[in-house]
Amino acid sequence: MEFVILAVAIAVIALAAISGLVVSSRKKKQLPPTPPSSPSVTAPPAEPHVGEEAEPTTREQPRRTIEEVDLPVAEAPAAPAEPEAPEAPAIEVPEPTAGRLVRLRARLARSQNSLGKGLLTLLSREHLDEDTWEEIEDTLLTADVGVAPTQELVERLRERVKVLGTRSPEELRGLLREELLNLIGTDADRSVHTESGVGVNGEEKPGVVMVVGVNGTGKTTTTGKLARVLVADGKSVVLGAADTFRAAAADQLQTWGERVGARTVRGPEGGDPASIAFDAVKEGIAESADVVLIDTAGRLHTKTGLMDELGKVKRVVEKHGTVDEVLLVLDATTGQNGLVQARVFAEVVDITGIVLTKLDGTAKGGIVVAVQRDLGVPVKLVGLGEGADDLAPFEPEAFVDALIGNGG
Repeated sequence: MEFVILAVAIAVIALAAISGLVVSSRKKKQLPPTPPSSPSVTAPPAEPHVGEEAEPTTREQPRRTIEEVDLPVAEAPAAPAEPEAPEAPAIEVPEPTAGRLVRLRARLARSQNSLGKGLLTLLSREHLDEDTWEEIEDTLLTADVGVAPTQELVERLRERVKVLGTRSPEELRGLLREELLNLIGTDADRSVHTESGVGVNGEEKPGVVMVVGVNGTGKTTTTGKLARVLVADGKSVVLGAADTFRAAAADQLQTWGERVGARTVRGPEGGDPASIAFDAVKEGIAESADVVLIDTAGRLHTKTGLMDELGKVKRVVEKHGTVDEVLLVLDATTGQNGLVQARVFAEVVDITGIVLTKLDGTAKGGIVVAVQRDLGVPVKLVGLGEGADDLAPFEPEAFVDALIGNGG
């Protein structure tokens, strides 16, 4: 009996074990397969309930604050380097005066001989009747020689041609050359006075040159070019930027000075021109400079008259000592209009010399005669172009030779 019970128990246990294995096997078959570690497709997330945030997916990463974003770490800015001092511009060696004269003669010969050729053609006519002499007179007037000088020249030519009798081209050229030189003058003092002198306190004073003229004539540029002429002659120069009412005039003058090693004394834009001119001469005395060049205003933006201001500049500078030169810059292309400007300046600052700029093919050479006769002061310097060394002393002989096509 006990054996039967034991056998039944064993059978029940075995049956139960077999049933468990079957159930377990079925459960395993019903379980979903284990997802791969890197699925190729991700199922879309379930719709979130109201008030809940959607869970991020692998395609759309959660938004992160700016602090959480892994930006590249910016390196701390380096301490600013000490600014390097600007390199001093290379000092130029201006062209000697002699070399300039040779070049200017050649340029004059190319551009200024229309007047001379016209006169020679008229004088070479077989019969010099009244109509021809009127043509000669018109030619001179058109060249800006001026009425009085033209009448004087024509009268002298008529007398000499009548006495001469025969008129070969060589004789006519020589005759015309003589009369033009007489008209321009060969014995005037055309040197620019820059000699040192004695100041009011007994100290040695540099030569002082004021440069005046209306804006647009090349006044500041002429001042810079004159500095080059003086440096080429071995003189030390201080520049005074007293044209404080034209924008960038002081910068322009300083650039000219730096190119040849000349220091520029300047002040604030719109400052007192007389004060700057005074300081420039003061610095020239302190540095034992040979020459002080003062560029003055050609136009003011105040109620003060330009001429009153120029007169004040001259008076203030003369507290150091005399002003040795007052050079008036005229644009040769303005012709007779330039004479009106010249008269106004001459009434105020006692012009001692004239600088004619732009005396090239567009200018009429007769202005040299007219301005000298009108002001009673000589042309001392002429400029023919925009080059830095295109300013040179005026030579009457070279100028007349260029006019009549007989120069070189």
